[in-house]
Amino acid sequence: MPVSLHLQEITPDNLETAIGLKVRPDQEHAVAPVVKSLAEAYVHPGIAWPRLICDGDEVVGFLMAFFDIDWTGDGTDLRSGLWRLNIAAGRQGRGYGRFAVQSVAAEIRRRGGTHLTTTWHPGEDGPGQFYLTLGFRPTGETSGDQTVGALELDAE
Repeated sequence: MPVSLHLQEITPDNLETAIGLKVRPDQEHAVAPVVKSLAEAYVHPGIAWPRLICDGDEVVGFLMAFFDIDWTGDGTDLRSGLWRLNIAAGRQGRGYGRFAVQSVAAEIRRRGGTHLTTTWHPGEDGPGQFYLTLGFRPTGETSGDQTVGALELDAE
């Protein structure tokens, strides 16, 4: 994994770069575009945590985490996790997705959390194998048409 990886907040200076980030055409059905994620972040302030994934000065991806959402709507199941992950077409398979998940896990730990929840498009063309390789386990739940997975976080 490259050593110059870091996250960057979305600002007026990098907004166009953020919304210009595209996944491969065959993946577009499985993940929302960055512009939709930023709209969701706007209407969910304090919950959504959008960030660019950078390798040095180059933007290679986008992630959006969520913190303490009321998963079931009854106030008994607050969860934090990875809401969206977009790695740029041509930049996949280089450890950027793993770095993104590790970064979200670190932020959840920093906030006192012990579990990371995410969802993914099921099927052979979805990212399920990527998440399973990182240690996520399906919870048996679905969110819309998405598989829900959870990762137990070890203390750092």
